Amino acid sequence: MPDSAPLAPSDGLTALDPLPQLRATSLRSVRACIQPARMQRSTPRALFGLAVDAVGYLLCMSGVFLAEAIWLQLLFGLGAGCFVAFLFVWAHDAAHGALFENRRLSEVLGTIAMLPSLNVYRLWAFGHNRVHHGFTSLSSIDWIWRPWTPEEYRSASRLERWLYRIERSLPGCALHYLRRVWWQGMVRFNPGQSPEQRRSMRVGKGITLAFFLLMSALAWRYGGGWSGVLAGVVLPFIVFNYFIAFFVYLHHTHPQIPYFLDREQWGPAVGQLYCSTVIHFSRPMAWLTHNIMVHVPHHVHPHVPYYHLPGAYADIKARFGDSIHEYRFRWRTVRGIFAQCKLFDFETRRWYRFSEHPVTA
Repeated sequence: MPDSAPLAPSDGLTALDPLPQLRATSLRSVRACIQPARMQRSTPRALFGLAVDAVGYLLCMSGVFLAEAIWLQLLFGLGAGCFVAFLFVWAHDAAHGALFENRRLSEVLGTIAMLPSLNVYRLWAFGHNRVHHGFTSLSSIDWIWRPWTPEEYRSASRLERWLYRIERSLPGCALHYLRRVWWQGMVRFNPGQSPEQRRSMRVGKGITLAFFLLMSALAWRYGGGWSGVLAGVVLPFIVFNYFIAFFVYLHHTHPQIPYFLDREQWGPAVGQLYCSTVIHFSRPMAWLTHNIMVHVPHHVHPHVPYYHLPGAYADIKARFGDSIHEYRFRWRTVRGIFAQCKLFDFETRRWYRFSEHPVTA
């Protein structure tokens, strides 16, 4: 297992470019590396994971309601936000059909698990499963964490540059999910499908809104007014946004990972295998986060349950190890990635810091 070494800068196109071979590799052949046992679902294991997250969330919320000191309420609210993120990751697996054979059960439990994050299960699955997983790192379609080019940065307004800088910073990355995914891609988005599907999306939004109003009322009543709402509703939502933005950024961002605009330069195996990462967490953290950072096998085959992802990763690595970007989680490594991956040249496939390119220096 590789340790975290100092990051080499992005060197763009090289003589040993692995992408032509990967473009010629079918995603089916990569999936064939995964042993059939990795696909087996276990309802008890899935329900146990949900129960752990739900109990942790409810205990932290009880602390918010019962604590008298504001600082203690905020501490419990911080903990609640962590479990909100874990619940969301669990629901994310349910939305992929990785946890249960019964789609109705997946939707009911997934909807419940996403409520504390104020996300709409069906709307989120609509964009994530089709767009992000279908066209990972093909930025003309998959817009999640799409980097700007130096020219785009130069032509943007001062406000747009400022917001972009916040989004691509370690302390401010939550803004990306909050602004681009939750607000633009969920609250304001209405997919142009059949009337029945649009009605279903509106029902999902209504359920989420009702949960928000109920939790706000409970936090006000039992948490001491505004301090309860802040600690029990607002803070967990902010913490959740940070966790998910941070996770997804690291899933597909690294000085050696490119993004693409031209579909001919891209390919399913390129996006799912080469443009995803495996980040080795400690065992407790990996367990709490449902192995979400073992992300390559999840993208190669989203039906692999989270508890089988480490085994599926080993299967894929045995054949395609040279194409996997992986490292052990260290804050110095994460800081290096955030520092380097600011702007991207799609022609040379090279990352720049804000100060490195003559257009923006």
